[in-house]
Amino acid sequence: MSIGRQSEQQGTMWIAYDEIPRGMGHAFYDRLQKILCQGGFDAFAEKLCSEYYAPVTGRPSVPPGRYFRMLLVGYFEGIDSERGICWRCADSLSLREFLRLDTGQAVPDHSSLCRIRQRLSVETHHEVFSFVLDLLARKGLVRGKKLGIDASTMEANAALKTIVRRDTGEGYDAMLQRLAKESGIATPTKEDLIRLDRKRKDKTLSNKDWKSPVDEDSRIAKLKDGRIHLAYKPEHVVDLDSGAIVSARIHPADQGDTAIMHKTLADARTKLKAALGRGAPKYDTPAELVADKGYHSRDALTRLDSAFRSRICEPARKGIARWHGDAEARRAVYNNRSRLLSTKGKLLQRLRSERVERGFAHCLDRGGMRRAHLRGEENIEKRYIIHIAGFNLGLLMRSLFGVGTPKGWADAPAALVFTVSHDFFTLFVLIWDDAVQHFAIIAVWGREPHMF
Repeated sequence: MSIGRQSEQQGTMWIAYDEIPRGMGHAFYDRLQKILCQGGFDAFAEKLCSEYYAPVTGRPSVPPGRYFRMLLVGYFEGIDSERGICWRCADSLSLREFLRLDTGQAVPDHSSLCRIRQRLSVETHHEVFSFVLDLLARKGLVRGKKLGIDASTMEANAALKTIVRRDTGEGYDAMLQRLAKESGIATPTKEDLIRLDRKRKDKTLSNKDWKSPVDEDSRIAKLKDGRIHLAYKPEHVVDLDSGAIVSARIHPADQGDTAIMHKTLADARTKLKAALGRGAPKYDTPAELVADKGYHSRDALTRLDSAFRSRICEPARKGIARWHGDAEARRAVYNNRSRLLSTKGKLLQRLRSERVERGFAHCLDRGGMRRAHLRGEENIEKRYIIHIAGFNLGLLMRSLFGVGTPKGWADAPAALVFTVSHDFFTLFVLIWDDAVQHFAIIAVWGREPHMF
């Protein structure tokens, strides 16, 4: 083989659109597009968002289906910012087709996405998530009998060094300057301020005293990697039978798990009732709820006892539990303990640690949402809930075609499967045919291949 050399070439003036080379990502997005179109996604989104636009007159906006598709691209491509989503869509022919853009149409820029997000309510974005959840329920991927709940942390788009006091509006550096001057240092240096901050008593960084001036909804919290930062707290409720996320909410990072779980569980029950109400079997027994020890408390178990069969890990405590006549709390705690120590309880705990944590790994780490690029709890939840809808669509694609992301599809153009039977073996070679966008299977017995 001789070396290829670059030379000056004159490009053709006209080229047929179907002659443009197609990448491996086309196959994934083509099939995802077919699923959305068969479900009537565009008509549903336009009807849902029609109340936020003028009924007759006015310049036509970006179609709502295109807006939500661009947010789905953020999950599948692992892009954190809306600006990055627009750049990626503008550079990809497969994504342009997924957005249903004509050849001469431009991709909407990030300012258009920002304007649409501000126009639409957070309930509208949750309705789109419920539409995707209904698609999974029709394929039998949502049962609602075994639920797992857990929370993680998301870094806010605000710097910790910019926090100010809630009572006076004084910044942290300004406070150190004032304390240094009060202690007798006329012109304190940076080293003096550090030394003073290290030695002063009653030093706290409480959310009751401090806030961020640029993102007041964010809270000071410890992230999963050990850093102290302004953060939010996403919480998931996962169907343990399939791994589908049935509810996701954004909460302030300083609230405990037992304080926020009931709001997320109520949202999960509402969405499950809507998704499973269409011809799905009805269940009389309450659903199983599995969680870690952060969700264990007497009040929480008492409230859950009538709606769920809780299997929540119990933290180790010293001494004898004293109930002070609270028979309901005693019964709820002992029932949870007996269910937790059973064989089924141990199996569900292993399932929870696998499938609930998998959702956080896909959505936050691989999906690019570990650090928020928006400000405000409502804005972040709008973006995040569509991100979770993308995770559920990936699960649906994986159940139908074996892969759940465009990169996974591109990495599987060929596979080898060996089967051994008695005295001979069979070799199946799966080869991707880019012309017809399908796999060709070659079965080999001995020396002669047979195509079928």
